[in-house]
Amino acid sequence: MIKTEAELARMAEAGALLASVFDRLGRLSLEGMSTMAINDAVERMIVDELHARPASKGQYGFPYVLNASIDDVVCHGMPSHQDVLRSGQIVNLDITLEKNGYLADSSTTYLVGEVAYPARRLVAATYHAMWKGIAAVRPGARLGDIGHAIAQYARQQGYSVVREYGGHGIGREMHEAPHVHHYGRPGTGLVLEEGMVFTIEPMLNQGRAAIRSHPDQWPVHTRDGTLSAQFEHTVAVTRTGARVLTLRSDETPLCELG
Repeated sequence: MIKTEAELARMAEAGALLASVFDRLGRLSLEGMSTMAINDAVERMIVDELHARPASKGQYGFPYVLNASIDDVVCHGMPSHQDVLRSGQIVNLDITLEKNGYLADSSTTYLVGEVAYPARRLVAATYHAMWKGIAAVRPGARLGDIGHAIAQYARQQGYSVVREYGGHGIGREMHEAPHVHHYGRPGTGLVLEEGMVFTIEPMLNQGRAAIRSHPDQWPVHTRDGTLSAQFEHTVAVTRTGARVLTLRSDETPLCELG
């Protein structure tokens, strides 16, 4: 669970490479692209340009390099040639990258074309909720502090937090201990220590938190059909706070990092 300085350096390298993928995606015009075309473009970036491995491909039987979750899809959306992105939609792209044996995991929800205010507000609130969780990371804090910060902010904004999925430890494996709930009571849960690395990846719904999924879990939808958004970063606990290993070049942290 605790990473050495050498392991953290490897994870930071993977995180920087993954951030560069999202930098490229942010410059694309997604409108009119199929989610499969995006998947294939990301695979070329990771394999041919970055000489890394798209770690989602083959994990748990998933055949693609990213999850593409559109509108009411909470997570685990599968790329498709038929899913051509239209103006007004939102889409979360979730990517995991491995370099030299270590992984980084991140996701971003994109606005496609001209998006109505309620959807834009949800996406902005979800991004801020993720940063509320990151702001709670420091040695001596507890996992419940992270979840409480996220859920409290989401409630204040009028949104619900999906409870079935959460963040996770990460390193040589995609899913390691601990599990990071995006809800909870402050002062409860595992005590954070320098060298821990995990993801913070809240999923916020416009309506109720309830979800529905296919038996194989690909994909997961909101039960009431309302929109869902998600953001994710890989975060390391430092001596004085947190370090975001997947921070993008155009991204300004919304809290003080240590």
